[in-house]
Amino acid sequence: MAQKTKKSKIKKNKLNIWLILGGIIIISLAVLVGFQPGKTDVGELPLEVNVQEAYNMREAGAFVLDVREIDEWETVHIPNATLIPLGELEYRLGEVPKDQEILVVCRSGNRSATARDILIDAGFENVSSMAGGMNEWVNQSYETETGP
Repeated sequence: MAQKTKKSKIKKNKLNIWLILGGIIIISLAVLVGFQPGKTDVGELPLEVNVQEAYNMREAGAFVLDVREIDEWETVHIPNATLIPLGELEYRLGEVPKDQEILVVCRSGNRSATARDILIDAGFENVSSMAGGMNEWVNQSYETETGP
């Protein structure tokens, strides 16, 4: 009888191991299905968009925030964009609307990602930065302006 009890315990342990492994797999799949790379928990916009997506956002009425320096802005910028250099952004948050999508732009995409994070940390919900920045915008021959 001791032999049957031992075999029964071994079967029960194997069953428990399979149940645990199955549970881990199910939880892992649920996490993977629920995870959307590039999406923020705050809003519906991806954290970063390519230049074509940025152009579409602008055309749909997004607020375009340029965080470069004034000399870069005067060389070339997106028409109707608003200039707030990155170093001033935290002090000028009141100039950025909270009720519309925000597209953040810089020269190459690095400063805009930093500015996007500042805005998200300050409670802005629909913020995205443009990958490639003005360099890529110009390379794609989208409309630009020069001067103040």
